[in-house]
Amino acid sequence: MSTLKRKIAVAAAGVVVAGVSAVTYQASAAEAPGGLQPPDGLKVIGMFVVGEGTQTYTCAGGKFAAPSVPEAALYDGANRRIHHFGGPTWQSEADGSAITAGVVTSSPVPGAIPELLLEVKSHSGQGMLSTVTHIQRMNTAGGAPPATPCTDGEKTAVPYKANYVFWGN
Repeated sequence: MSTLKRKIAVAAAGVVVAGVSAVTYQASAAEAPGGLQPPDGLKVIGMFVVGEGTQTYTCAGGKFAAPSVPEAALYDGANRRIHHFGGPTWQSEADGSAITAGVVTSSPVPGAIPELLLEVKSHSGQGMLSTVTHIQRMNTAGGAPPATPCTDGEKTAVPYKANYVFWGN
């Protein structure tokens, strides 16, 4: 196993612990594959871990497949919380500021949802998220669509964990 893969695996194991340190986030963000790096000159606005999260899939053509709809509670070590939901949208529970974002690039993770670099498309409100321009979703675990057959229209929510790093000016 490469050093990078080993470090990512160790960091992913830390995701299940609510007290994941800022060092883990900084290391995972700094070691992201090249395409998942935000543009130069940005700074970390916040680093969060998914406390509870699901990716909900709808069956089409007899199988569950992307796209999915997220529903997650993100936490950091300073008791800040972000609600992540369909759109995809992230909203600060402290000040109501919100952002929507779209995928710039992704990196597959076997058995899990992909790691992503997202670019913010819209802002609303003033506050913690008002200067965010990019988001990294790193160290993903779970959340992949089930490979089981299904009935069209059926929905299933699959638990997942991840680190989210918010970047901005």
